[in-house]
Amino acid sequence: MMRSMTGYGRAEAAADGMRFTVEVHSVNRKHIDIALSLPRALLPIEGRVREKAQSRVARGRLAVTVALVPVGDSAAVQVIDEALAQLYADSMRRLQQRLGLEGGVTLDAVLRAPGVLLTPGQGADPEAAWPLVEMALGSALDALIAMRETEGAALAADLESRLATLRECVAHIRVRAPEITAQYRRLLLERLRTAEIELPVDDERLLRELALFADRGDVSEELTRLDSHFAQLDKLLQSTVPVGRTLEFLTQEVARELNTLSVKSNDAPTSHWVVAAKAEIEKVREQIQNIE
Repeated sequence: MMRSMTGYGRAEAAADGMRFTVEVHSVNRKHIDIALSLPRALLPIEGRVREKAQSRVARGRLAVTVALVPVGDSAAVQVIDEALAQLYADSMRRLQQRLGLEGGVTLDAVLRAPGVLLTPGQGADPEAAWPLVEMALGSALDALIAMRETEGAALAADLESRLATLRECVAHIRVRAPEITAQYRRLLLERLRTAEIELPVDDERLLRELALFADRGDVSEELTRLDSHFAQLDKLLQSTVPVGRTLEFLTQEVARELNTLSVKSNDAPTSHWVVAAKAEIEKVREQIQNIE
């Protein structure tokens, strides 16, 4: 199923007096870009969190926030990071000596230093935490993807409607194409008569001019390529794998063919349908920017 690149998911997992909350949200981005926010104690498992998120999402900017919250009686318990406290104390004494300040380093000053006084969540063992973090992350990603698929289905329906409009424009151009040379022939003969130049309809110079015009204005190749691009777009809209980049490429090719039609078409009705098709393909390109 086609997916949008916009979505949100949240999930929790709890055990041993701890609750792990994971939130993920994503927005448009040409490539995959994952931003993580984890408690300091969980930094050793940052790579695993990133790898799991990247295995589920192909494109977009994905923000993942993991929070560890104590629950029950353990919420009121605090622990001390003694190694960090020792570092702070030593640094404070060295600074005191360097500045020539009086007084001593107090326990209260050390405990107020960032990261010294911890809740159990802040001092959690990353290896013990990972199974629950992984569980919550998986559920949050499930919710994110479900939202992306819902929006993706709406985008696919809109693109199918716009593709039908493009086909209609091209159908009008195809019907009109054989008439352009005939119309040019009539106009050319009318100009010759107005200029009082008498030429037989089978005059070699007249036939050469008509042949050159028909060759310059031949759009059969462009119409054939457009049919091929439309068929490929149909398949992509039904795909179950990420197709955003391929859709971007194909819409660029459709726009290229329409530009060529615009240059070749020396005909007001054809130009009208080309302009309408170009306006529609631009809307398609805007929509595709949000497809994974």
